[in-house]
Amino acid sequence: MLWRAFRKRRELTPVQDRTAAIGSRDILLFSTLRNERVRLPYFLRYYREMGVGHFLLVDNGSDDGSREYLAEQGDVSLWHTTRSYRKARYGVDWMNRLLRVHGQGHWTLSVDVDEFFIYPFCDTRPIGALTDWLDASGVKSFGAMMLDMYPKGPLSAHRYHEGQNPIEIANWFDSGNYTITKNQTHGNLWIQGGPRARAFLAGKPAKAPALNKLPLVKWDRRYAYTSSTHMILPRGLNKVYDEDGGEKTSGILLHAKFLDTMGQKAEEEILRREHFANGAEYKAYHARLKAEDPDLWCKWSEKYINWRQLEILGLMSKGNWA
Repeated sequence: MLWRAFRKRRELTPVQDRTAAIGSRDILLFSTLRNERVRLPYFLRYYREMGVGHFLLVDNGSDDGSREYLAEQGDVSLWHTTRSYRKARYGVDWMNRLLRVHGQGHWTLSVDVDEFFIYPFCDTRPIGALTDWLDASGVKSFGAMMLDMYPKGPLSAHRYHEGQNPIEIANWFDSGNYTITKNQTHGNLWIQGGPRARAFLAGKPAKAPALNKLPLVKWDRRYAYTSSTHMILPRGLNKVYDEDGGEKTSGILLHAKFLDTMGQKAEEEILRREHFANGAEYKAYHARLKAEDPDLWCKWSEKYINWRQLEILGLMSKGNWA
């Protein structure tokens, strides 16, 4: 994995390299994006307020102004590439390269632009309080389940505006309907289900996207993500759960994919054929969106309140962090 990342380094062209300003204790955020201009203002604000010190981002050929907007942000280092997202293992090679060069010794948060990290006490404690506790506990990686969020009613009925918190619109989720298996090779849990499984892939539940992620890691240049942030090497970092009846501290990634922009995004990704299985997931989205204006809400949907609600439902845990 590290050799692949090294070979892909020439695909990344610096647009603005402000990494010299990174402090020794800064928490760093890494992400790859394409045409996310409308989402970027709130995304940056959310993680700045959380306590992220610097953003290291790869723009994969945006033509909507994303690159120009990010280049103006003083806490962003930006790289640009028009090379194949798929051939870079869906951006993982680019991320591993930047993590190896710039992440050493830092707590690193690797998320997509539509993912919003939630952890215990996030309403009262900055992310630095969590990483300080993890350091004191000798923990190197922190797991989070991705929770697909959606509005009540047709997607087109809720207009998303630049700078808006998308969870104001997509504020419902499935509290159940999940399966969990253990990956015997890497040792991580494999979680599937939620609205994408029941509404878009009901006939092919095994094809549903993985919801398990390892977004927060105390990085070492010997580490490498293997499949998005679902799995990491060395394998011991994947064990962020307790098999003996206890609970390890864990978080949630609120996944705000289902906005009114979804149809346009699905069409673009089908044409690009740069996602897994030539965009099979996006083909499923597009087929349903073209046939109707879906309402993902159902009678078992729960309206999001806060992290404590998610803990009560068993979707995350504060463990022994008090």
